[in-house]
Amino acid sequence: QVRDRLKQQVIEMTEKFPGFRPGLAILQVGNRDDSNLYINMKLKAAAEIGISANHIKLPNTATEADVLKCIASLNSDPAVHGFIVQLPLDSNKPINTEKITNAVAPEKDVDGLSSINAGKLSRGDLGDCFIPCTPKGCMELIRQTGVQVAGKRAVVIGRSKIVGAPMHDLLLWNNATVTTCHSKTSTLAEEVGKADILVVAAGRAEMVKGEWIKPGAIVIDCGINHVPDSTKASGKRVVGDVAYSSAKEKASFITPVPGGVGPMTVAMLMQSTVESAQRFLEKFQPGKWTIQYNQLTLKMPVPSDIEISQSCMPKPIDQLAKEVGLFPDEMELYGQTKAKVQLSVLKRLQNQPDGKYVVVTGITPTPLGEGKSTTTVGLVQALGAHLHQNVFACVRQPSQGPTFGIKGGAAGGGYCQIVPMEEFNLHLTGDIHAITAANNLVAAAIDARMFHELTQSDQALYNRLVPSVNGVRKFSDIQIRRLQKLGINKTDPMALTKEEVNAFVRLDIDPGTITWQRVLDTNDRFLRKITIGQSVTEKGFSRTAQFDITVSSEIMAVLALADGLEDMKKRFGRMVVACSKKGQPVTADDLGVTGALAVLMKDAIKPNLMQTLEGTPVFVHAGPFANIAHGNSSVLADKIALKLVGKDGFVVTEAGFGADIGMEKFFNIKCRYSGLRPHVVVLVATVRALKMHGGGPAVTAGVPLPKEYTEENLQLVAKGCSNLSKQIQNARMFGVPVVVAVNAFKTDTKAELALVVQHAKEAGAFDAVECTHWAEGGKGALALARAVQRASQAPSNFRFLYNVELPVVDKIRLIAQQVYGARDIELLPEAQEKVALYTKQGFGNLPICMAKTHLSLSHDPEQKGAPTGFVLPIRDIRASVGAGFLYPLVGTMSTMPGLPTRPCFYDIDLDPVSGEVNGLF
Repeated sequence: QVRDRLKQQVIEMTEKFPGFRPGLAILQVGNRDDSNLYINMKLKAAAEIGISANHIKLPNTATEADVLKCIASLNSDPAVHGFIVQLPLDSNKPINTEKITNAVAPEKDVDGLSSINAGKLSRGDLGDCFIPCTPKGCMELIRQTGVQVAGKRAVVIGRSKIVGAPMHDLLLWNNATVTTCHSKTSTLAEEVGKADILVVAAGRAEMVKGEWIKPGAIVIDCGINHVPDSTKASGKRVVGDVAYSSAKEKASFITPVPGGVGPMTVAMLMQSTVESAQRFLEKFQPGKWTIQYNQLTLKMPVPSDIEISQSCMPKPIDQLAKEVGLFPDEMELYGQTKAKVQLSVLKRLQNQPDGKYVVVTGITPTPLGEGKSTTTVGLVQALGAHLHQNVFACVRQPSQGPTFGIKGGAAGGGYCQIVPMEEFNLHLTGDIHAITAANNLVAAAIDARMFHELTQSDQALYNRLVPSVNGVRKFSDIQIRRLQKLGINKTDPMALTKEEVNAFVRLDIDPGTITWQRVLDTNDRFLRKITIGQSVTEKGFSRTAQFDITVSSEIMAVLALADGLEDMKKRFGRMVVACSKKGQPVTADDLGVTGALAVLMKDAIKPNLMQTLEGTPVFVHAGPFANIAHGNSSVLADKIALKLVGKDGFVVTEAGFGADIGMEKFFNIKCRYSGLRPHVVVLVATVRALKMHGGGPAVTAGVPLPKEYTEENLQLVAKGCSNLSKQIQNARMFGVPVVVAVNAFKTDTKAELALVVQHAKEAGAFDAVECTHWAEGGKGALALARAVQRASQAPSNFRFLYNVELPVVDKIRLIAQQVYGARDIELLPEAQEKVALYTKQGFGNLPICMAKTHLSLSHDPEQKGAPTGFVLPIRDIRASVGAGFLYPLVGTMSTMPGLPTRPCFYDIDLDPVSGEVNGLF
């Protein structure tokens, strides 16, 4: 009956949670025959019920440390919901059994032998512990008789930790009057005669005689003893602790030996395992969060960002991970405040529905920025800490260059920050350093390959590329792929003809077509153009090259768009670094570097978990440029977050620059590759930026704002709302509801803020609200959060702007006309050549990633508002084939920023006593 019931429960579990099965592990030391027999019984029962059982067998040479190490691994394995250590431990090394049983995590101790479970049982906490299986089976047998335990006199003979002592406690907490006896009890027969319920576990053959037993008593015999019997082939037979033949004449119910308590013990082990699995599902039910939020202590005036950040005590990151439903083995801790998350969580949650997907963008900004990051953090703090919704923020990792340059940090600001901000803004977990290493490995491989091809014969190259090792020559996997690309279907290095060897060894790179540059995560204007190869060892083979900033590397864009290790590796292999002199694309796979890139990036692909000031979770992952790349955080972070929040939760991600750049690329590139569909656009606007678009004086970083920005001027605001209207129109063009967040500054007047809200609604926004989150944290974004909740319920008919099968020029024209407001486009000669080249090479069906100034809807940063009628000049077009887009260059721009006269690092310092970072903002 128990097994049938458990089997049905397991079926119901797996139907409700596809892919889930209760897991039982049995740890055995040595090879005792009796242990093997018991374990086989348990494995068979588990298989019948549907429990996934795993038998771990250590040799009899195993030490105590070996056993503890194995237990620690099972404790942290989320697929194991219960495990037992099969006793006795058959090792020729000394092992403390008590220490071993207490090492088992109490929540997985389905044998109920740990001191914690024993203590809870003795205190009567029956609903919060595991009960040893034999006493639990005995109680189930007693219940099956229909006899009421409460008020009955019960006698337990035996006081072992496995049966006697827990049986006493179990009967006591079921309201029986219990007496414990043992082999030394002088009045044993007398005590037995008083028992309505008798449980015997003394380990002595037929010690309890039938005449001792009270008529009508329930007798549970737990003993297993061997006595001589010449009629048996083995010369012995199994008997219990009770003289069965005489006792059965007086008892109303009695368990036989064998076949009574033994099978019930196994059944109870299975029941405890199923119960443990049910508790696990209840505790870790996807989308069911029990999260502790941090209470802000607001100060006026608002202190500096670093002061606020360092006044906050973040939760231990493993606690946050547990709160949002991550398992211990799905995390890699990097100290107390950040962790990497394994991609395996996606597989575990693959059948769970996604939450609501929200993208935060902005109007065309001033050079100071309008607070998208701050708004993103404020919104998730409001949704989580104040409205108690499951919510994740997904943001880009900032580059160290701007942090030390003119921009400063990117962790948000005021009471809406990701903390600790110094960890966020600097090295984090080293992802950008990994990208730097991987990118520069490709650059080194390009120049080294050209050098070797120029200085060696075909045969010498072949001998070095496919060397003989112990007399055997063999192609590597990546070389096999190159052969297949060349149409050479051979795997024996000795079988290639001279012509095939020539094609194989010579990439024949045209130096003038190299598009791959070295990178560095530091603003260094003097690396914008350099000459390499000037050492005498390079034999005069020098060329002009340059350094870009690391976040502009195609490897960063690949990281942001990949949906797993395999996809990332394939994208790396497709990256085009140059062309051959015959005009054929040369890829990272041709260079033989793909596998090495994947190895360098194997940890960087895992999203980084951090938190906001109010304790809501944040994924910080990838940081591609928003001009020559798509300017959005990673697809993987978004996908994992959407599974973790559950169908009623929210994932809020931020797109770089204004809606015409970051949002357009979010829709047309990121969503195209990820398959995700957004529910809401949050468009951040400020009075300051709208005054600039209305004709206000230039806004310059590091220079005090002119009085037009600090005094009320409704006329400037109204005129500048043309930019707001156009960006609302841009968002609605993709079929997604728009909520405008008016990020209020202390110099804004109520009339100015009200005017922006009114204009946004008239321009077609679903809603528009004033936000004061910078000064008030999540509380100041509550109106925004409620508006986003409502908008997420509105119809969303998401659509792409263009079909990728359109010709390259048509796709560029659509973006220019529909998103920017241009009359037409003009392709300069170099751009025309690239259109022809990329179309010929088979890259014409890639999405478009416009590299344009973020300070205007047009190509001219001085044109504010919503200009129309202009012709957009396309200077050049380049390809990020691995990432999966073409990027037309509009105007001129640098991919290596320079340092200003007074960089941010003037204000950054380290306290040598406390080790705290000072001045970072």
